[in-house]
Amino acid sequence: MTDTSENGTERTDQRQPLHAAGVIRAAKEQLTELLSQPAEAVSACERHENGGWRLSVEVLELPRVPDTMSLLASYEVEVDDHGALIGYRRTRRYERGRVDRR
Repeated sequence: MTDTSENGTERTDQRQPLHAAGVIRAAKEQLTELLSQPAEAVSACERHENGGWRLSVEVLELPRVPDTMSLLASYEVEVDDHGALIGYRRTRRYERGRVDRR
């Protein structure tokens, strides 16, 4: 990645790409900040052949009592090699206590 420094010269991004654990941590933090809802878990993580990552992140959208009735959502999240969030979308919403029949 290249960008322009303050003096107008181009520079190459020297940061090392993150491994899966760093990508997961970064994606959860950014999604939590954007949605103002806690990201609870990552249920899938895969690296794209051309760089970047796709994750499935489980987010607590509506806490209820008892906890098994809380509403969660799965979000598909795209991040770059350095953990910066590129995009996200909600793919499903479900109650915590429900078994997935897929």
